[in-house]
Amino acid sequence: MRDSERDRIFADWLASHKGILFKVVHAYAFEHADRQDLFQEIVIQIWHSVDAFRGDSSVPTWMYRVALNTAIAWTRKENRHQRGKQPLEIVAGLLTTSSEARDPRVEWLYQQIAQLTDVDRSVALLLLDGFSYKEIAAIVGITESNVGVKINRIKSALAGKRAEETQS
Repeated sequence: MRDSERDRIFADWLASHKGILFKVVHAYAFEHADRQDLFQEIVIQIWHSVDAFRGDSSVPTWMYRVALNTAIAWTRKENRHQRGKQPLEIVAGLLTTSSEARDPRVEWLYQQIAQLTDVDRSVALLLLDGFSYKEIAAIVGITESNVGVKINRIKSALAGKRAEETQS
């Protein structure tokens, strides 16, 4: 594939499906600078992988797979690098932009998703985006029945947390 063709395909995919990337980034990175880094990492991986797309799945499914795998690897790498580092409290407010202001319910949901394991986090994001159990299983690499079990456990845990918070 020529570079110009790859660039055109990549630009089309990004324009049509960038929401997928934003969801993954918000579920795996929690600071503005980290979100920018992870987004860039995912975009680079997708660009490098355009030639590998064979059409066995839909473009959004394939992009989710690349984005989630990149986010999981990025998270592990960041966790290794964060040991011993101290946050700079002085600049913390500078990283927040008004465009990041969202519905508090959405923020609560992202906070809860962030506490899940990598696989459960991926399952939750894909479910919220309307993927079927079969598609989730293919993207994450687990069985459909395991997807169902994970979804039921995630829903139960979130319902319990929500009930606890409304009582206090």
